[in-house]
Amino acid sequence: MPTPPPSTFISVPLRSPLLRLPPHHPHKTIVSAHFPNTPSSYSTSDADLSSRGFHLRRTPDGLNLAHLNSVFASVGFPKRDPDKIRTALDHTDCLLWVEYEKTRRPVAFARATGDGVFNAIIWDVVVDPSFQGIGLGKAVMERVVGELLGKGIRNIALYSEPRVLGFYRPLGFVADPDGIRGMVYSRKQQKKKK
Repeated sequence: MPTPPPSTFISVPLRSPLLRLPPHHPHKTIVSAHFPNTPSSYSTSDADLSSRGFHLRRTPDGLNLAHLNSVFASVGFPKRDPDKIRTALDHTDCLLWVEYEKTRRPVAFARATGDGVFNAIIWDVVVDPSFQGIGLGKAVMERVVGELLGKGIRNIALYSEPRVLGFYRPLGFVADPDGIRGMVYSRKQQKKKK
């Protein structure tokens, strides 16, 4: 897997659709990530995860969308239409989910879309609340970022609430690199103009 040069910076607007802000909270945060190297070894190995009953999956094969929807709902998202989830997965370039062996259900999930060359956006980073705090989120993020970097993609974006920035900082993400700010199209702004 090729490694980026030591000074590679990756622009990352941070706000995950699965980690929703309350409607009254308008803040969006932009971060950049500095990755000195593509991880040759992760903080938790695949073998260690497997020995603890967690299996990494990189395709949607075997992913029960009703179970995934329940994980989405457990972190505060409304249930999503399964056909739309399927369409989103069909248009996903990088997918990683963790299946818990005892229940055969997904307990962690993330995916990325992009142009396959320069840019990618990480979406839907989520860990079932019953399994948070044991390293699954970090394991998923390390692998998704590593796969994108391995493809030569250097501009990686993701969206998240400000309250979870602390999760992403140890992974190399920093807020507002070089004063860069992200913008998101807002129908609310369009309605105000009328």
